Amino acid sequence: MTEPVSFTPPLALASLSGEADADWARAGADYAGAAFLGGIAIDADSRAAARDLVARDRSEFLPDDPLAFIDRQLAALEDVPLQPAFNVRSATVEPIADAARVCRDRDAFLEINAHCRQDELCAVGCGETLLRDGDRLAEYVTQAAETGAIVGVKVRAEIPGVDLPALARDLERSGADFVHVDAMDSESVIADVVDATDLFVIANNGVRDDATVREYADYGADAVSVGRPSDNPVVLERVRAAVDRQFGLKADR
Repeated sequence: MTEPVSFTPPLALASLSGEADADWARAGADYAGAAFLGGIAIDADSRAAARDLVARDRSEFLPDDPLAFIDRQLAALEDVPLQPAFNVRSATVEPIADAARVCRDRDAFLEINAHCRQDELCAVGCGETLLRDGDRLAEYVTQAAETGAIVGVKVRAEIPGVDLPALARDLERSGADFVHVDAMDSESVIADVVDATDLFVIANNGVRDDATVREYADYGADAVSVGRPSDNPVVLERVRAAVDRQFGLKADR
């Protein structure tokens, strides 16, 4: 690991395709300690898949130059008191190091997307498909980590044939610093990943209130993240209060 991963409060805003930009992060900065912008497609095949998603009315980021877009968005957050990160999708390994350098130079985390399950993305070999191709995913991590960036992976539980704790160990050996786990309906997988690695573990899925934050904290998560309600200040206020209580922080609100 390049250095210990942390952010305070241990509450992150999780990426929402086509919506999670610098303005979105700024709006949630009063509640969260980190914001994962993106996801954004950064190679030709993933960009073609993203265009297909837009054709069926899904929001996607499709700037002419995705790396310049990442840089501009991160630059726009330089005065915002949270840890920025960028979630990237790629069907090929080559652009991963380039994106990692941009994130490194902006003091941002790079998050490799092995999570999205849309058919168009899986058909070109990115998103969730990477979970079933652990060697290729590990190579993505290695290429990114060699730049000196802080690197993590967004993953999904409940994928048949995928041993998530074992995969997390492989990613850690490849240079990952954190793992962002969409627990689906298997919340206890967080404890399995925590026990298997020394990675910083961010728990995602269903984080809405004190009970859900407490469950993930009890399983050993280092932080939690909010996805779909990340633009809802009522939910964020409630979750932030729960994070302060369950992670033993002194409330400053």
